[in-house]
Amino acid sequence: MAQSTGNFATNLPVLDGSNWVRWCIQMKVIFGYQDVAEIVEDGFPILEEGATETEKTEYKQSKRKDYKALCLIHQAVDNAHFEKIVGSTTSKEAWEVLEKQYAGVAQLKKIRLQTMMRQYELMQMDKGEKIYEFFTRIITQTNAMKSYGEKIEDATIVEKILRIVTPRFDHTVVAIEESGKVEKMKVEELQGSLEAHEQRLNERGAKKHTH
Repeated sequence: MAQSTGNFATNLPVLDGSNWVRWCIQMKVIFGYQDVAEIVEDGFPILEEGATETEKTEYKQSKRKDYKALCLIHQAVDNAHFEKIVGSTTSKEAWEVLEKQYAGVAQLKKIRLQTMMRQYELMQMDKGEKIYEFFTRIITQTNAMKSYGEKIEDATIVEKILRIVTPRFDHTVVAIEESGKVEKMKVEELQGSLEAHEQRLNERGAKKHTH
């Protein structure tokens, strides 16, 4: 939903029932940017009788932030979800209503991520598989894991690939490991190095067949 007033985000994601995981991640970033994340997560204490002027001022500031957060939530849900939170008087309460509804989704996400991680751990390069085919499999798998919230650094992927490429790439693997650049190497850079080695091997094989 587009916004053009105040300091709100230009475009807010809209929760429509099929995008909870993505929406949740995006909204938490927006809450942080709007400086209301703490209010949404922890709420704020009620104003006691006999409160000092300082406490009254802090309460007003917290209440203003809460209205801002609740306004963001209201504008970032479709009509069906708005009806579910319309009775919520604070942003924390509204957020908890939505979280409870999607608790099963979060659990399912966790199970799917665990499955993908097991698949990733078992991945090996097949004999005769081309480098670009192998990297496509690896990158597809790691991107899927990232979309479920898993943080995977390039160095971790590079180390994994160096361990599981077929023996025909041993010379290149040793050279890369001895260079001391593994920790800073990008996946694309490693792919380029291995593809160059693969091309040299293919050219040598072609020459043998012509003699």
